[in-house]
Amino acid sequence: MVEVITMNTLLLFALLSAASAFHLSERDEFHFKSWMAQHNRAYSVEEYHERLQIFSENKRKIDKHNEGNRTFTMALNQFSDMTFSEFRNTFLWSEPQNCSATKGNYLSSDGPHPDSIDWRKKGNYVTEVKNQKACGSCWTFSTTGCLESVTAIGTGKLVPLSEQQLVDCAQDFNNHGCNGGLPSQAFEYIMYNKGLMTEADYPYTASDDSCVYKPELAAAFVKEVVNITAYDEMGMVDAVATRNPVSLAFEVTSDFIHYSQGVYTSTECHKTSDKVNHAVLAVGYGQESGTPYWIVKNSWGSGWGIGGYFLMERGKNMCGLAACSSFPVV
Repeated sequence: MVEVITMNTLLLFALLSAASAFHLSERDEFHFKSWMAQHNRAYSVEEYHERLQIFSENKRKIDKHNEGNRTFTMALNQFSDMTFSEFRNTFLWSEPQNCSATKGNYLSSDGPHPDSIDWRKKGNYVTEVKNQKACGSCWTFSTTGCLESVTAIGTGKLVPLSEQQLVDCAQDFNNHGCNGGLPSQAFEYIMYNKGLMTEADYPYTASDDSCVYKPELAAAFVKEVVNITAYDEMGMVDAVATRNPVSLAFEVTSDFIHYSQGVYTSTECHKTSDKVNHAVLAVGYGQESGTPYWIVKNSWGSGWGIGGYFLMERGKNMCGLAACSSFPVV
């Protein structure tokens, strides 16, 4: 009698387990279809099942992360049907760039520095978050974002500038269009090229095209390029506190792409200049629950992160963010 009950119990457990797995799959599919509708996605039958599997795995990772005691949360977003390998090949630099020289030319002030600063709140100095789309052109958005702000602080006029001109025209300065580049090198291009056109006059296409720069339409200029000494994060603090937003680069790893809010930290990423693969713009800094952070503008659209921004732990060269920071003088 005991043996029969045991076998029946095992059979019952097996049936319940199968039913649970079925419902989990149903639930995953429900979430996936809702996500598809939200992000206007359509797939072939074959790709649908492949993307469903990737989506479900990403969702499990997100849920597991959020169950822990973390400084930041993750959420589904427009990248949730992609593997990190696919994301890296589409949105990040194909190869890490050789960052600025070890010794920079930025001279820090003696301070004092405010406890927090946010250039978005100091005036009309920061343009709206843009979207680089499927092109590793983040370096151009970091460049234009910084030059837009520096120009606005100096002139009072905030004008969106052309990323596409940098994608198409800045190759002689060791930049590679949709395959990567560096803001410091893009500033050099603008300085020697004698100008950058506006977004309106040279619109973004998210692809490598022929250079059609028109000098007579140049709307922003660079007199000098300032590189902050590699790994001098306090130099970055000084520059953001006393001068303007600063371009920086860091290494994106798999947990970053689903960042939602909070202060991002990572144990996965490296802290050296040879590993950085994404350029962004520091527009301020502050502190949350005892953790100092940077306020950073990304180029993945306003639907990602905190309205297109993220907070990143400050003071630890997190993911190499202090490896190659720069800004222009106009």
